[in-house]
Amino acid sequence: MNILKTALAAAVAAVTLPAFTLPALAHDGVMINDAYARFMPGAMAGAAFMLIENHTSEDDRLIGAAATIAEKVELHTHVHGNDGTMQMVPVPEGFVIPAQDVHELKRGGDHVMFMGLKEHPAEGSTVHLTLTFEKAGVIEIDVPVDNKR
Repeated sequence: MNILKTALAAAVAAVTLPAFTLPALAHDGVMINDAYARFMPGAMAGAAFMLIENHTSEDDRLIGAAATIAEKVELHTHVHGNDGTMQMVPVPEGFVIPAQDVHELKRGGDHVMFMGLKEHPAEGSTVHLTLTFEKAGVIEIDVPVDNKR
């Protein structure tokens, strides 16, 4: 029984003592958080939104996106049209992700656009999305479909 108590005490110490902090918990690259996608019934397009965190000391740029569920996947934003309405437009140069900062892809702003859907992902399913950055390279994520957001 003493061996069990010793092992348990060592495990608790490893988790709680600052000397045993795991460096793997710190991230020094680009991270994707809070991603979700929306696909409205009957629509041939959809979009993905997320927070892109750049934990590096240099700006990076999201320059592309790909997914097998659509004929085309583009980076888009919204701009005010001449008639005062908001219009979606492609952003072929991509989005700057500032060093030590976050860039939000959100509804009504920058986003990933799925066009010519080959399938219509169901609520609660996931979409495999490949994001390409100038410096961070390729990051693949599974994006949950949440049409209620």
